Amino acid sequence: MIPKFYIDPDITKAETLPASFYRDPRVFEALKNSVFYGGWQWVGHETLLENGRNVHPFVLLDGFLTEPMLLTKDVTEKINCLSNVCTHRGNLIVDASGKKKKLTCGYHGRRFSLNGAFEHMPEFKEAQTFPRPCDDLHTFPLRNWGPFLFAGLDPTFDFQVVIDGMNERIGFLPLTDFKLDEHRSKTYHIDAHWALYCDNYLEGFHIPFVHEDLDAVLDYGDYDTVLYDYMNLQIGYAQDGEHVFDLPEDHPDHGKKVAAYYYWVFPNMMFNFYPWGLSVNLVQPRSMNRTKVSFISYVWDPSKLDQGAGALLDKVELEDEAVVEGVQKGVRSRFYKAGRFSPTREKGVHHFHGLLAQFLNRSTA
Repeated sequence: MIPKFYIDPDITKAETLPASFYRDPRVFEALKNSVFYGGWQWVGHETLLENGRNVHPFVLLDGFLTEPMLLTKDVTEKINCLSNVCTHRGNLIVDASGKKKKLTCGYHGRRFSLNGAFEHMPEFKEAQTFPRPCDDLHTFPLRNWGPFLFAGLDPTFDFQVVIDGMNERIGFLPLTDFKLDEHRSKTYHIDAHWALYCDNYLEGFHIPFVHEDLDAVLDYGDYDTVLYDYMNLQIGYAQDGEHVFDLPEDHPDHGKKVAAYYYWVFPNMMFNFYPWGLSVNLVQPRSMNRTKVSFISYVWDPSKLDQGAGALLDKVELEDEAVVEGVQKGVRSRFYKAGRFSPTREKGVHHFHGLLAQFLNRSTA
């Protein structure tokens, strides 16, 4: 049994999660079941099912959740997210992206339609009360945000509320025109707990101390944090002369010099919008002290690349990694228990810790 965690909703009184949160293997396992199974995860771009492909297998958070899943596009052009595990003996059904008329298990020939419905099984004529609903492939909730796909294993909230929140400010952008830039997409491996990486992302407090180049292009004094139920937004405003968004007149930030919108979605996804496009950051736990972070870049306006807040992303990432790995070493100290939140600069971290406590405490109730 893990302990109950409490984050005072009043940030002026609240303490952070205790150091034991980051050190206890029981808590790390509890996060898997109570937080990640109840949240949503990035699946990819809808082009995964284009160019003749109508099936695409993938593993959700490999090395952590390690759930075999399958995207399919059926005859109605609907995209489905299914379990890739045969309901007979647990064999994987599809092992590579491609084109299929039916989903047929190569072990004993059990066959399913592209929407996951059971169709046929050899040598089962004598089986009683067969087939049953559990012989269909499990269907997972799937949401589209423009061309981007998200799935949940057993989500406790509707991802549409997240999409609606993001669209309040970036809904004017033509996401379908954003093009993947594989050259700018990178993967990093960090020797730290995944939540420490999110803690660092969720505040601009450290920018003047850690990111000299980024601090030079952002107006730190006007940095904003906006909280939503399962998401928060940091708005970076530009210094004079830097690239900013051309915002429509009905936009809530019209007339402001917005250099970047930094969206964090509970528990582990970041969507960083710059005038040139989007950097998706996926924080993937591998162990209690090891995290994989994937940067996936989608370019909209190449003329604005390598300028302003969206420049030097690799340098900023390496600076963040050094700090996060330092904190990872520090929270091992028997003399560090917990910290306090800056009421003006750490609203995002306070929000994150409150959600973690809320989800963990549900599972121990």
